[in-house]
Amino acid sequence: MNKMTAAITAVGSYVPDFVLSNKVLETMVDTNDEWITSRTGIKERRILKDTDKGTSYLAIKAAQDLIAKSNINPLEIDMIIMATATPDMPVAATGAYVATEIGATNAFAYDLQAACSSFLYGMSTAAAYIESGRYKKVLLIGADKMSSIVDYKDRTTCIIFGDGAGAVLFEPNFEGLGLQDEYLRSDGIGRDFLKIPAGGSLVPTTLQTVTDNRHNIMQDGKTVFKYAVTNMADASEQILKRNNLTNEDVNWLVPHQANKRIIDATANRMNLEESKVLMNIERYGNTTSATLPLVISDFEHLFKKGDTIIFAAFGGGFTWGSVYLKWAYDKK
Repeated sequence: MNKMTAAITAVGSYVPDFVLSNKVLETMVDTNDEWITSRTGIKERRILKDTDKGTSYLAIKAAQDLIAKSNINPLEIDMIIMATATPDMPVAATGAYVATEIGATNAFAYDLQAACSSFLYGMSTAAAYIESGRYKKVLLIGADKMSSIVDYKDRTTCIIFGDGAGAVLFEPNFEGLGLQDEYLRSDGIGRDFLKIPAGGSLVPTTLQTVTDNRHNIMQDGKTVFKYAVTNMADASEQILKRNNLTNEDVNWLVPHQANKRIIDATANRMNLEESKVLMNIERYGNTTSATLPLVISDFEHLFKKGDTIIFAAFGGGFTWGSVYLKWAYDKK
């Protein structure tokens, strides 16, 4: 009997209808389309405008899309991992609510937070649960309503982020497909450079923290960019070396969609031709936990059974890494 691995068997996604283009941002802050495009590769991003809807709404929609396309019974889902940096509430787990709302009442669910690396870390976690033999169907959702923590007067951050969600189903595989290896890292120095300063146990919410606008995301862009370029590219190179893979062996690179220059640097380190590098950053911006599954969903039609796919991400914390996965099916 072949070794059991954890493979992606179904995909779903959701993005809100409202499009926030660079042209619209020009009317909000001191910026312009050429500047944003040349430095980030972003042309537009989707925004969830409904004030009564949070990240759970995006996640539920993505999960329902997966369920509808795969015709899976939600009652068969064993567990749900909710990768997000913007949970509905600080305490009540968003994943638990999502599970109930999609009818996965036999599943246990929880949230996983590693900033932009949340979904990548979630892939490792989901695979480990499957490989343990205790669970057969693990739903991993990456979703973020970044507009809820962005200051639209801050031109350094408001141009980058968007809202969205993606979901994948992990199941056992006995053909040698699915997740093959991972290279995951973190460095606590990162919390000085990319953070929401207030609202946690260190700096609880007060009238003053709200007045001082300390509940929105802040970043030292140059420092974050430097670490991201170095570490995301290094992780991707390391995963190739550890598995004796060459650029010819790689069919696709699925990188975190934070900045086109970071993606290009990662691809260059791997010596990959441009046609193998998958990007949708121009349409969605950085959706944080949702970037990787949104890329999977957008390009699922290109994947063939047995394809070698390298995933890479970098996020606040700092957190980063790379995953080597073999695709398990041809889309019908």
